[in-house]
Amino acid sequence: MLIKINDKNLSEVLERAVEILNNGGIVAFPTETFYGLGVKFDKEASLRKLYELKKRTKEKPMPLIIGDRESLSRIAASVNETAESLMDKFWPGPLTLLLKAKSDLSSYLTANTGRIAVRIPGESAALHLVREAGFPITATSANLSGMPPADDADAIIRYFGEEIDIVIDGGRTAGGLPSTIVDVTEKSIRIVREGAIPRSVLEKHLL
Repeated sequence: MLIKINDKNLSEVLERAVEILNNGGIVAFPTETFYGLGVKFDKEASLRKLYELKKRTKEKPMPLIIGDRESLSRIAASVNETAESLMDKFWPGPLTLLLKAKSDLSSYLTANTGRIAVRIPGESAALHLVREAGFPITATSANLSGMPPADDADAIIRYFGEEIDIVIDGGRTAGGLPSTIVDVTEKSIRIVREGAIPRSVLEKHLL
């Protein structure tokens, strides 16, 4: 099901999408960079289906988005001062943090690393969706593994056909660089992937 969103139907579409997530379905949505694929974070069968759909290897963890920092208590075992400082400065926005994961999280989310990747997305349908949901949602890129990430709804249909329960069509996304990924599980940070937020900006903030 593909639905174009506008100011008039946004609330209705978000409610429908959250219902689908609660029922174990898969939702595609635009973020501030590319489209993402979402399932509810604690539905094992949905996580497995998403992995199989993307042809993703089990060694790759699945990143999450949340609507507020209070939601971290559901997925993170601890959050240190460095992480808090980066959240203050760069959330909502394209900064994904690797935090120590709670022990009961699915291995589809952690890839048995003991870490969970999470961010609050910048202004986008993704942000509105995860705030409407009130629970963490996966935000893996809407593509087959190794293929370019989708920046419009047509690309999602080409990749997955009817396998996605609802595609929230917000038009073409900005594209550009993906989120920067930073491991903040130790005292010193480790930049895993330099993306939309440059290394120099992160390092300047932490001085």
